[in-house]
Amino acid sequence: MEKRSRIILTIASLALVIAYFTPLWRITLEAPQYPEGLGLRIMLNTVVGAGPHDLNNINNLNHYIGMKRIEPDAIPELKIMPWAIGFVIVFGLMAAGTGSRTLLAAWTGIFVVLAIAGLVDFWLWEYDYGHNLDLENAAIQVPGMSYQPPLIGWKQLLNFKAHSWPDIGGWVIMLSAATGVLLTWFTFRKPRSVLARSVAVVALLLLAGCEPAPEPFVFGSDQDTFCRMTITDDRFAGQLVLSTGKVLKFDSIECMANYAAAGLTPAEDVHSTWISLFNEPGALVRIEEVDILYSAGISSPMGAGLAAIRKGGSISTLDPEPVRLTWDAALVRVASGRSNSTGQ
Repeated sequence: MEKRSRIILTIASLALVIAYFTPLWRITLEAPQYPEGLGLRIMLNTVVGAGPHDLNNINNLNHYIGMKRIEPDAIPELKIMPWAIGFVIVFGLMAAGTGSRTLLAAWTGIFVVLAIAGLVDFWLWEYDYGHNLDLENAAIQVPGMSYQPPLIGWKQLLNFKAHSWPDIGGWVIMLSAATGVLLTWFTFRKPRSVLARSVAVVALLLLAGCEPAPEPFVFGSDQDTFCRMTITDDRFAGQLVLSTGKVLKFDSIECMANYAAAGLTPAEDVHSTWISLFNEPGALVRIEEVDILYSAGISSPMGAGLAAIRKGGSISTLDPEPVRLTWDAALVRVASGRSNSTGQ
């Protein structure tokens, strides 16, 4: 291997140390009775709750449907994974130190096989917990129902919406494995000059994949996080996307503003705020890209007369002429209940 490849392999190997200190995967359960959600964080050697009591609460809920308790000490893979990742780190550093193309290929092959085996084992673990139910002692029984959460994505399970996504440690492992594949490919098959650019492209794609983002609305089914109303109108709905990736949905600007003003989620935990466009139904854009209008002629779901349009745009059909507000001014208006605002 050339020097550049050896440096990249060293970085990819050492980056795996992050997996010892950050979650590999996160599973979040949302339901009306748990507006803040319940969560699991799967670490390299244990499973913990996202909150202080989340693991115990999830185990108590699982008991009602006949699922086994999640006992980290009883999961053998959690004892093996720290050693497996340690082996990959040492092997990668050895390959980088010697510069051997053969060791690079062996490292990549072993790493990819272990990563795939880990995902398959995780899916089988979810399958076991979601299908092998103790129906004799289950208080809630739905014929033919299973409770396996998705491997990646979200899924409706009774009144819970289950989200399952890689967390920081998982993204690091995937990025390191993808780097190994590219290094091997270009070391054996392609000109060296494109190696660094290709590794950078994969890194950017993976990093973009872990950026918290809004979710599509399911109008007529989704519930407002604050007022618990069913979200039905695609001209007013909004979302708060938290840094953890969790999405809070609202049926109107005023409900989202009430939630923000109540401080139920610290402002520093909010990654981004999104609002539907009044004159482009279904379009969801960042709060920084919109102007918020107040007019008695706007029939918003909770009656505050607020709607959003693209910054600098206008709606000539509204009567009376709307007042143009900033998001901060909208927060003040909703919190105070005043009929006019000067926070333009």
